[in-house]
Amino acid sequence: MRISVFGLGYVGAVSAACFAKSGHTVIGVDPDERKLGPIRKGESPIVEKDLGAYLGESVSSGRLSVTSSAAQAVSASDVSLICVGTPSRSNGSLSTEYIERVCTEIGEALRDHPDYHCVVVRSTLVPGTFESLVIPTLERSSGKKAGESFGVAMNPEFLREGSAVFDFHNPPFTVIGTPYQRDFEMVSAIYEGVQAPVFHTRLREAEMIKYVCNWFHALKVTFTNEVGMMCKAEGVDARRVMEIFCQDTKLNISTYYMKPGFAFGGSCLPKDVKAAVYRSRQLDIPLPVLEAIMPCNKLQIERLVERIQRHGKKNIGLLGLSFKPGTDDLRDSPLVTLAEHLIGKGYRLRIFDPNVSYAALFGVHREGDPTHRGDSA
Repeated sequence: MRISVFGLGYVGAVSAACFAKSGHTVIGVDPDERKLGPIRKGESPIVEKDLGAYLGESVSSGRLSVTSSAAQAVSASDVSLICVGTPSRSNGSLSTEYIERVCTEIGEALRDHPDYHCVVVRSTLVPGTFESLVIPTLERSSGKKAGESFGVAMNPEFLREGSAVFDFHNPPFTVIGTPYQRDFEMVSAIYEGVQAPVFHTRLREAEMIKYVCNWFHALKVTFTNEVGMMCKAEGVDARRVMEIFCQDTKLNISTYYMKPGFAFGGSCLPKDVKAAVYRSRQLDIPLPVLEAIMPCNKLQIERLVERIQRHGKKNIGLLGLSFKPGTDDLRDSPLVTLAEHLIGKGYRLRIFDPNVSYAALFGVHREGDPTHRGDSA
C-alpha cells in the first residue's frame, strides 16, 4: 500500500522506516530540513537502535522518500498517518496546534483528490479530540465529508524510545478506532505482517487506551519506588521482594482486579493498606500513592450515593451485602457502608444476600467474638 507519514520525529521516522521495510511504498512529510536531509541520505535523524539500517535499506530500495509538501504526499498515497507531537502546555493540557495544522494541510490536499483517502492519527489525543477537532478540520479544509469522500481512523502507537523498531514489529496489540468498516479494513491491511491481535474500537476508546497504558506504566514505576523506600527503611531487600512479587501471575501480574466496578473491601486490603500508611508515617516516609488508595476507595462509594440521589427515588433494592460475591464476610464491605449512607439520608432499603443471615450479622462478624475468623483474601 502507498502510505504518507506526517511528522518524522520518533514515532514518524520509525513508522515510516518500518512500513517501508515491510514492503509498503512510503513518503515522509516534515517541514524541518534537519529531519529530511539525513533521511534522504538513508541516515537516521535521531538516535534509535536499528533505525539507521532500516532507513538506509528503505531509501536505497526506493520504497521510502521524503518531502515537505503535504499535497505531493497525499496525491502519492492511499493512507496518511499523522505522527506529529502533542506536547503539554504549561497548565498540563495537551497542545493540538500541530495536529490542527497538519489536518488543515491534508484537508486542502484532499479537496481535489479524486480517490478515497484514509487519514489516520497515531499521535496521542485526549478522548474526544478526534471528533471535536480532527474531523471538523479535515471536513472544513477539504469541503468533503468523513466516511464518504475520505476515511478516518485513530491508531495509537505503543513504541518505547530505545526499542521502538522492535516494538513496531512486536506490539502488544494493534488498536484501530473508526466508525467505518472500510477504514478499519484499510488500516488493518498495512499491519498484515505484524503478529498481534487487532482491535476495532470507537474513536474515543482508541484515544483512551494509549492514556490508560501510560498511566499504568507510571503507576507501576511509582508504586515500585514506594515499595523500595519502605523496604529500605525496614531493612528489607526490595529487589528480592519485587522479584518474588512478580512471580505471582495469578493475581499480581495478571488481569485480576482489572475490571472497572465498585470499591474494594474485606478483611485484608483495607486493613493492610491502612497499616502501611500508619507505618510509613511512623518512619517519616511519604508514600503518596499508597496514601491515596483509601480516600479513592471511599470516593467510589460517595459517587454512587450521588448517582442514586440524582434519580430521586427513595425505595432502593440492594443485591448483596458482603464485600464480594460468594462470601458472607461483611468486614469493611463497601456495600454495608453504602447502605449506612442511604439509610442515614432517609432511603428505604430492601436487601437481598442469600449468604448473609441474621446470625452472621450478630455472630462471627461481630468484632471481638471468639469465633471471629482470621484474615482471608
